Parts: sequence; structure tokens; C-alpha cells
Amino acid sequence: MIVVAGEALIDLVPQPGGGPPAPLLPVRGGGPYNTAIALGRLGTRVAFCSRISTDAFGDSLIERLREEGVGLELVQRGPEPTTLAVASIGTGGAAAYTFYMEGTADRLFELPAELPATTRALSLGTCSLVLEPGASAYEELMRREAARGVFIALDPNIRAGLIPDADAYRARFRSWLPHVSLLKLSEEDADWLGSDVRELVAAGPAAVVITHGGDGLTAFTRGGEAVSVPAERVEVVDTIGAGDTVNAALLHALAERSLLSPDAVASLSPGGWREVLGLASRAAALTCAKAGAEPPYADEM
Repeated sequence: MIVVAGEALIDLVPQPGGGPPAPLLPVRGGGPYNTAIALGRLGTRVAFCSRISTDAFGDSLIERLREEGVGLELVQRGPEPTTLAVASIGTGGAAAYTFYMEGTADRLFELPAELPATTRALSLGTCSLVLEPGASAYEELMRREAARGVFIALDPNIRAGLIPDADAYRARFRSWLPHVSLLKLSEEDADWLGSDVRELVAAGPAAVVITHGGDGLTAFTRGGEAVSVPAERVEVVDTIGAGDTVNAALLHALAERSLLSPDAVASLSPGGWREVLGLASRAAALTCAKAGAEPPYADEM
């Protein structure tokens, strides 16, 4: 089983044809939440680990997880409100966000006593590793599970507006790398972090995958290999959830090939990486062809 840990929230997405201001449609989302949904749709056994509000938005978030077959045994509930993210869609369908997160449920996540014995991988990232006090609990979860041999996947998915001290965050990020098996970054994330990709691989991860938007994906491994695949061409509606779908597709492909260990990932052949990256590229393209974070099902792949 793969456990995805992090925030669940409501994206308020502007609708065409109205305004100004444009009407906003509430859409269930959040990077880790989208990753868990995408894994479930691809057919991987997955559980979500988070704190979700007991308000109406929170109930809706839980309902979708249940509908998509995502395990709920690690979900905490609380009376605090659900986080809101107001999206703006720019040229080419790119999405930017303004967050409303003060006193929300996902910030109060507490370290769970243990993960199920069947857990093979733990995926983390986005706002949940920034906003305290929950960020420290997620970080402790990462370190604890890495120490017992769980494969750790990290997508920091940088939201610079939420980071009060950039240098402190960059130092904290570097402290995570010895515990990380697979690191996924967008080009924008890598530029903001200011680290050369070879330095990132040397710091701990068995592989680093960089997404280049419409130009595809590249994997860098400990062995010095760099393998790239192009993006699949589709008519882009928006890019909401595309990076989260890449996370899920990478983990799904590695799990299907029994490669959820750092040594296995580090030794994956260039041909094997092209297969894994190609699956992720196709999954992301199918997500971009739909409005909002709607990752593909297995039969669409």
C-alpha cells in the first residue's frame, strides 16, 4: 500500500463567461489529496493521511476519497474550517493560487501512532510541510518511516507566498534529502530552491525527476544517468493537478514493477525510466485536457 500524507482543501476555480469578478466553482483538491485520488484511479492501493474538517467542505472531501477507493483509516477529523485556495488561470492554462489557511484543520495534523504494516511507500509535500504546527508532525512522520525502510517520495511543490523565511525553508528542505528515495520537482521549484540537480541526487535521493511543463520530464539518478521523455500533446484546458498526477503515476509505475526501494530506483535502466516517465507524461497530459484536478483512470491510459 502507498500512503499519501498532506493537506486536503477546496480550490475555488474561476469559471469562464462571467464577471468580473468571475464566479468561483468549489473543487476538491490539494496536492497530496490529488495524488491520492490519482493513485486510486490508476488502481494502486492507497490510503490518505491528513486532518480534515468536519464542516460541509470536509465531508465532501471525505466523500470523494471514499468514492475513489482511497483508504480513510489514517484520516483525522477536527471542527476547524477547511483551507481554501483561490485559483487564477493564466496563459496556457497555468494555475496560480491565493490561500486562506489561518486556523484550518489540516494545519493541526498530529503524528499518527503507526502506519499499516503493508505500507511500502509514503508520499509527502506541498503546503503541509510549510505550515506549523502540522509541518513538524509531517516531517517527523517522514523521518520515522524512512528509518524503518519505507520508500519516501517528496514533492515540495513550492508556494513561495506561504514561506515566511526562504533561507530557513531551503535549509530545512536540504535536511530532508537523506531520508528521501524519490524527489520530484518542477523547473520552477528547482530554480527557487537554487540547487543543482546533481547536488540534490548526491544529497540522498535515489532519483530526482524534473518536470518541464510542455517540454516533458527528466529523471536523474545516482549512477549519473539523465533520461528524458517529451510531453504528450493535448489541448490544454488547465494544468491544475498535473504535477500531482505525475507523482501518482511515477509511484504507480514503480510499484507495478516492484521497484519501491532506493536501490531498485537507482539501478533502473534508461529504458525502464523511459517507460516510467512515459506513463507519467501521458497521465499528466490527460489531466491537463480536463478542467480541474481530474486525473485519468487506468482504462484511459
